[in-house]
Amino acid sequence: MTSQVSSQAEQADGAVVGEQRKAAGVKDVRRLDRVIIRFAGDSGDGMQLTGDRFTSETASFGNDLSTLPNFPAEIRAPAGTLPGVSSFQLHFADHDILTPGDAPNVLVAMNPAALKANVGDLPRGAEIIVNTDEFTKRAMQKVGYATNPLEDGSLDGYHLHPVPLTTLTVEALKEFDLTRKEAERSKNMFALGLLSWMYHRPTEGTEKFLRSKFAKKPDIATANIAAFRAGWNFGETTEDFAVSYEVAPAVKAFPVGTYRNISGNLALSYGLIAASKQADLPLFLGSYPITPASDILHELSKHKNFGVRTFQAEDEIAGIGAALGAAFGGSLAVTTTSGPGVALKSETIGLAVSLELPLLVVDIQRGGPSTGLPTKTEQADLLQAMFGRNGEAPVPVIAPRTPADCFDAALEAARIALTYRTPVFLLSDGYLANGSEPWRIPELDELPDLGVQFAQGPNHTLEDGSEVFWPYKRDPQTLARPWAIPGTPGLEHRIGGIEKQDGTGNISYDPANHDFMVRTRQAKVDGIDVPDLEVDDPQEASTLVLGWGSTYGPITAAVRRLRTAGKPVAQAHLRHLNPFPRNLGTVLQRYDKVVIPEMNLGQLATLIRAKYLVDAHSYNQVNGMPFKAEQLATALKEAIDG
Repeated sequence: MTSQVSSQAEQADGAVVGEQRKAAGVKDVRRLDRVIIRFAGDSGDGMQLTGDRFTSETASFGNDLSTLPNFPAEIRAPAGTLPGVSSFQLHFADHDILTPGDAPNVLVAMNPAALKANVGDLPRGAEIIVNTDEFTKRAMQKVGYATNPLEDGSLDGYHLHPVPLTTLTVEALKEFDLTRKEAERSKNMFALGLLSWMYHRPTEGTEKFLRSKFAKKPDIATANIAAFRAGWNFGETTEDFAVSYEVAPAVKAFPVGTYRNISGNLALSYGLIAASKQADLPLFLGSYPITPASDILHELSKHKNFGVRTFQAEDEIAGIGAALGAAFGGSLAVTTTSGPGVALKSETIGLAVSLELPLLVVDIQRGGPSTGLPTKTEQADLLQAMFGRNGEAPVPVIAPRTPADCFDAALEAARIALTYRTPVFLLSDGYLANGSEPWRIPELDELPDLGVQFAQGPNHTLEDGSEVFWPYKRDPQTLARPWAIPGTPGLEHRIGGIEKQDGTGNISYDPANHDFMVRTRQAKVDGIDVPDLEVDDPQEASTLVLGWGSTYGPITAAVRRLRTAGKPVAQAHLRHLNPFPRNLGTVLQRYDKVVIPEMNLGQLATLIRAKYLVDAHSYNQVNGMPFKAEQLATALKEAIDG
């Protein structure tokens, strides 16, 4: 009873303070622990740039955050249509968070299509900021609005803020020597300024960014900054926005260190560069542009100062062929692609298996089959990575779990490739590639030593006492063959796709030798040293949720919700998918139920059932979007109670 009275007194005091602030012309500031914002508009409205800038300022402020860019596959989708809507969702908080959020608290809709495509995701009471200038009769009819949703009462359950963004932007830029069309392009900066005021985001970084981005067009830079400031001032002065919000930095969410905001593809690029430096090898990327992997090629091409060489090939096959040649020549070799490109690269991956050379095959998965959904996410390439080659051609497979984790996954993939002389699959996906989160920049002494020893001379003595070099004489611990750089005197050896004789590497059609080589290559992969699987099970649950890759965030968020509700549930997440951790079978046997959520139709579940004879239950989604935490929590609760 005391706490209730105290709460009522606090509310009364707050109301008095609020009235006093209002009378003084000062707007209220409310404290929130987290916010989910979605910017939405045409693919030419700059929503990705707007979201990215808001994210950067949020990261510099110290919030924990997670993002979900979502855009059409077309470079310029039809304006004003539902398929042409581009959006960017950002979840930021004063505590540790794991996902971009299930439902936005705030929607910024730049046109009727953006409103219609996204309003169904909003909870009642959410705030909607709409650009009223775009709600013309024709624009509304194009997306199926028979009446104006801003006037017909259909949005009465939300806090609607009608703002003529285009008009206000043009008015703010009238002193500049710009055409109306040029001025209208800055309306996204006006919206960014407004949201920056609403949530007390820093502004210096965005202004610095605009000056840099448009350094060759200073008039455009100045105009964009003016639009950005006008949006901030509009929030400060208009009566429609009576409240602004504060989300404090997530001080307790981060260990001590230096942090930056990073996307999955950028983290992966940095991880590859770090791996090359730790191995003291030049980095070579042979690649063909493909969504959503192209950003890695773009990023690595900027870092020639670190000994990085990038080759944009004429097709996928040429890209991996060049990379494999670079591996033969002594480089840390990488090829990047997505699912359709993996299909084209499969023969050369098999050649890399046969040659036993280190090669990183980075697959940023997307929706399929065929061209499928280029800008949407999926986890459906696992079985292709495992088995998508002719013959017995085993390849290690690892998968990062968050955007920042892509850095560590790249280092781990390089460790395996270099230590065991094998191609390695790294399975990221569009959700991780384009999403972002805070990343603690590691200290140099935290990075692994990936140094390699090249063959220097003869390694085998023949019966007559002469010393020779055998290219397939193996390390007894790793079963890796020696890595001999072409041109090293005395280390000349034959390479090619036809089966090799054990030891000598000469062409061999002998059945017994082929059987031995096939089994040896499999044994090499099976024997890769990977860490044991860690299980999070504080309540000795009877149900285990097993995941891999980008499902980590939604699964962990769902597990937290269930535990808060008193439901015991255990969680484990796989990074190494081939070979599996050695204790995986023992872990699985401890639980009555094993549930495996995947963004496919049950590919990991198929492998688990086949290898461990466990009746794993699949929970699957293939709609091109990541799982929502609440959706998973509901499904897992049913599995626990069932």
